[in-house]
Amino acid sequence: MPRKKISYQEFLHREYELHHAPFEPEMDFYETIRSGDTKKLQALLKEPFHKKEGLGILSKNPLSNLKYHLTITTAMVARYCMSGGMSLAEAYSLSDYYIRLADEAQSPEEISEIHDDMCRNYAQRMQSLKRSAVTSKAVSTCINYIFEHLHTRITVETLSRVTRLSAPYLSRLFKKETGYSISRYIQLKKLETAKSMLTSSDYSIAEISASLAFPSQSYFTNLLKRDTGLTPKQYRDRNSGHLTP
Repeated sequence: MPRKKISYQEFLHREYELHHAPFEPEMDFYETIRSGDTKKLQALLKEPFHKKEGLGILSKNPLSNLKYHLTITTAMVARYCMSGGMSLAEAYSLSDYYIRLADEAQSPEEISEIHDDMCRNYAQRMQSLKRSAVTSKAVSTCINYIFEHLHTRITVETLSRVTRLSAPYLSRLFKKETGYSISRYIQLKKLETAKSMLTSSDYSIAEISASLAFPSQSYFTNLLKRDTGLTPKQYRDRNSGHLTP
C-alpha cells in the first residue's frame, strides 16, 4: 500500500484529531503518561480499553472502530511524550510499532492488551527520562517551543524573547542542562523529524528540507550524511517500513 503524502504539519499532528471521550479525564490520562507516573497509570488501566465508554463511532465494524481509537490514542500519547522531552525518533518509532500491532489485531481483547502495553511502555520511558534529566522552566519552554516550530528558522534571540532571558544567559543555561548548544539541539531535532518524514511519508527530499526550514537541500543532505553516513535517498531506501518496539 503506498504511503500517504503529507505535509509537515499533518505529519506532526497525524492521526489524533478525532476523539470523543470526556475531555478532562482524557487529558489527565495523557498527562499521567507524560509525567511517567506508572503507579497512577496502573489504576487508570483497570477498565479494559475495549469496554471503555464514550468512544465515538468511527467505523460500523466494532473491531475496526477500536483499532481507529487505539491509533488515535497512540498518536496522542506520542505527542504528549514528545512535548515532555522524548525524542521524535523514539516517540514515532513506538507509535508506528503499536499502530502496526493494532492493525493486525484479531479481537477486542487483543486491542486492549496492545493499548495497555503501549501506555506502560511510554510511561516507563518517560519515568526514566524524568529521572535522568530535570530541566528548568526556561529550558522546558525552549524545548517545547522548538518542537512546535521546527518548520521555522529558530534562533537564540527568538528563544530569548520567549523566555524573557538574555541570550547569553539562556545559552549557558541550555547547554548546562541539556549538554547541547541551542543551535545544535535545534539541528538534532530537525534531523530526527526529517528522518521520520523520510520513512513515514512520500514527501520529496526537497519538500522535507523546505518544510523544516533547512537553509538548502544540499545543507540538509550534508547534515544527514554527516549524522548517518547516508544521503536522504539512501536513508529512505534503507529504513522505510522498518519498525522497532
